[in-house]
Amino acid sequence: MSEFHFLRPWWLLALAPAALLAWRLWAAADPGRAWRGVVAPELLPHLLVGGGRRGWLIPTHVLAAGWVVAVVALAGPAWRREPAPFADDADVLAVVLKVTPSMQAEDVAPTRLARATQKVHDLLALRPGAKAALVAYAGSAHRVVPPTSDAGVIDSFAGELAPDVMPVAGDAAAEALTTADAVVAKSGRRCWVLWVADAVGADQATALADYRAKGRAPVTVLAVAGAGPELDSLAAAASTLGADLVHVTPDDTDVRRLAANTRFSAAPSETAERWHDAGYWLVPVVAAVTLASFRRGWVIRGRGA
Repeated sequence: MSEFHFLRPWWLLALAPAALLAWRLWAAADPGRAWRGVVAPELLPHLLVGGGRRGWLIPTHVLAAGWVVAVVALAGPAWRREPAPFADDADVLAVVLKVTPSMQAEDVAPTRLARATQKVHDLLALRPGAKAALVAYAGSAHRVVPPTSDAGVIDSFAGELAPDVMPVAGDAAAEALTTADAVVAKSGRRCWVLWVADAVGADQATALADYRAKGRAPVTVLAVAGAGPELDSLAAAASTLGADLVHVTPDDTDVRRLAANTRFSAAPSETAERWHDAGYWLVPVVAAVTLASFRRGWVIRGRGA
């Protein structure tokens, strides 16, 4: 309770008119008001029913209490924090991983595929709690892991991927990018596609241009290949997609460059929590006071009141 405060303290200004109204209603409800100055004050209490005394549970008191409780609720009393509902509202990282025999080449030690999965692991480690998905492709594209905040699941499945588990040989890069975009779109979140490959076939150019033309998720390319025609093909594909091209490095330079991408948006830790608004717990009290106003004779005098 040492952190008790109001989220919307300006609402407390409404207590001033509440106090004024309560005083006016209390004065107006005085049963002896009309007789003061006419009847001797020492006799007046004896001439009024009940001695002119008013009970503690009268409409004025209930109205004043209800007003005070409502104002406090609107002011938003708070003293503890809770997870923010949109704290993890960051772009989903959809990893599109090429899994073909060429990815088993050892020019990038230990193999292109092993280095690719390592880089994915390192990148996910920089996004704790953020969601990621995994799509693998060769001659066909396949959703491996839907959006999840458990990086260990991505690591496990990526580590088990090999060319011999892919059902169709070939290069369906554009189909894989489209699959990744569709997988994340179902979650209602924005998507950033990280395309990890060693090369791309020239026959994919038209499909890649169509991907960009349809305004699908932005792409960043991580090239796990040495210099030469393979890297040139990826550079051309990146140009077609309007994507950044990052070349794999022995150290973490490539991962840091990926993390610095403007599309890379993990939720900042300071926004992961918010103050819990306890004013909602006072709503039943306000409702009870409102129901009391329906008591016969409190607002409009009824029969027998």
